[in-house]
Amino acid sequence: MSHSALIYGIGFLAQIFFSARTILQWIKSEKARKIVSPASYWLLSVAGSWLFFIYGWLRDDFAILFGQFISYYIYLWNLGWKGIWQKIWLPVKMVLLATPVAASAMVLSDGQAFVSRFIMNGDVSIGLLLFGSAGQVIFTFRFVYQWLYSMHRKESLLPLGFWIISLAGSAAIVAYGVFRLDPVLILGQSFGLAAYARNLVIGIRSNRIKKGGDSDEN
Repeated sequence: MSHSALIYGIGFLAQIFFSARTILQWIKSEKARKIVSPASYWLLSVAGSWLFFIYGWLRDDFAILFGQFISYYIYLWNLGWKGIWQKIWLPVKMVLLATPVAASAMVLSDGQAFVSRFIMNGDVSIGLLLFGSAGQVIFTFRFVYQWLYSMHRKESLLPLGFWIISLAGSAAIVAYGVFRLDPVLILGQSFGLAAYARNLVIGIRSNRIKKGGDSDEN
């Protein structure tokens, strides 16, 4: 197997985990007729994010790395709220917690080499890098929003705003993937667009039904 095939294999495997979380969450939401936040969504998120981080590193893609850094620990936080984190084998917990920290330490140990490899590598223009990073920030902010929303309600939830931000960020990442000629980003995010839009519809309908029920009770 060639080096590039191995790298893309890791990237597609990460996207399989991300796509699986989306499909399972979508199916469960369709059955419940409301947006749900199953534990499987967060387990698959952690697995996909860990692999995607490796993919971004091997692809010398700062935009991917930046996005994963923001959302990674939010996934773990949601696992805690779902009661899953406490059941994970301790050595696995240590690896999960240490991976971003170890990567940060490697970067900080030689900042000049990092800038040369990820920022000024010649494969990605500064403008495209900024565009891709902005898309990742928007896409990843959905988890910051989800975290703040859930913290306020003391429950792991996926609110309507999460899906609105998902649509905007995903569209930007697809465009970045086209310019970057990255099939992993294009295929992974294009699939997600349909699921995000459908969850938005489910959420809006669920809220209307809930408000209608409240009005009848009053």
